[in-house]
Amino acid sequence: MNKRELGSSYEEQAATFLRTRGMKILHRNFRCYLGEIDLVAQDEDTLVFVEVKYRFSDRYGWGEAHVNKKKQQTIYRVAEVYLNRYSRDRIPPCRFDVVAFDGDRVRYFPNAFERSF
Repeated sequence: MNKRELGSSYEEQAATFLRTRGMKILHRNFRCYLGEIDLVAQDEDTLVFVEVKYRFSDRYGWGEAHVNKKKQQTIYRVAEVYLNRYSRDRIPPCRFDVVAFDGDRVRYFPNAFERSF
């Protein structure tokens, strides 16, 4: 399995994980000229932008540790493009979550980092 297929596999697992928590998946791999957001979900009235990370081991740190400030800034900018494209009338409440797969263990970080629009 190549890197792209592996990433897609974990994104699918994350989508399933979020659906079991009552979320609706709106978009996968939303891309624009600034970057990409792995999943966009709806959690009641909140729009959730989700970063999915996988690490085979903790040798280089757990998955969530790789969502650093630079990555967060990219996600914020891409989220703004998403909101401009799909939420023209009103910006809904937004949240930024991380789903990290560390080996066989899934770790979920709702509201992992914040940004107000």
